[in-house]
Amino acid sequence: MTRGVKRSITGTILYTSTKPERLGAGRGREHFRIDVHADGCRTIAAHGEIDDAPSVVRDVNLRVDAKLLPQESFVRIAVGGEFRGSAWFRFADDLAECEAFTTVGGRVSQTMKLDRPLPAFGNHAMVNDGFLLSLYDLSQGPGVQVTNRMLLSSPDHRGATGPMLFAIDLAIEFVGRETIKVAAGKFDALHFRLVDIPGLPLEHPPYDLWCTDDGDYVLLKAIVGGYMQTAYELTAYDRSEEAA
Repeated sequence: MTRGVKRSITGTILYTSTKPERLGAGRGREHFRIDVHADGCRTIAAHGEIDDAPSVVRDVNLRVDAKLLPQESFVRIAVGGEFRGSAWFRFADDLAECEAFTTVGGRVSQTMKLDRPLPAFGNHAMVNDGFLLSLYDLSQGPGVQVTNRMLLSSPDHRGATGPMLFAIDLAIEFVGRETIKVAAGKFDALHFRLVDIPGLPLEHPPYDLWCTDDGDYVLLKAIVGGYMQTAYELTAYDRSEEAA
C-alpha cells in the first residue's frame, strides 16, 4: 500500500437495464478506488462508461476532508464518443469555484458564494452516489433528512452535460439496516431512498440505494424506477489496510 494511505478500497459496479424488453442486459460499468489517508482525508476516483446511446464516458476524482466535506473535484466527460468537457472544482468555507472547458460553452469560470462549508458534491459516479448517503445522520434513526444547497457537476441524470456547478437540495430517507448479497459477496448494508431532489430541471424517478454499513458507504446496489429503469450492482470488491 502507498505510504500515508491507511485504507484502500477498489471495485467494479455493473450497470444493467430493468426494462422488460432488456431485463438484466448490461448497459455500462464503473471501476473505482477509494483511498483513506493518514490525515483522515479521502479521495474517491472512478471511471464510468454508459453504453446506451449517446454513450457517456466519465472520469472523476473527489477529495474530501476528515469531516467528509468536499475540498476539490475533477470531472472529464465524453458523449457519443467525442470529448464534451472537463472541469476542476474547488470548495472553500464560503465559496465554490469551477474552471472548465466545454465544447458547448468554451472556457468557463464560475464562482458561487456559500453560507456554510459545502456539505456534498455530486459528480454522477455511482460510487459517489453511495458516498452521498453519509449526509444522513444515522443517530436519528429511520426517517427523512433534507440537505439544502449541495452542488452537482451536471443537472443531467447521466451527468452528460457541462461539467459546471449546479445547485440542488437533496432529501434522503433511511429505510433501515439489512444484510444483502450481491455479485461481490454478502454485506451488512444500509438501505436508503432518495425521495426528492428539488432544483433538477426534470424530476428524478424513485431511487433506492444500499451501501456498506462500515462508515465507508461503498455502493452495493441501486435501483432507479420511472422512465430510467436501471439497476446497479457491485460485482468486484477489494479492501486493503495499512500494515501496523
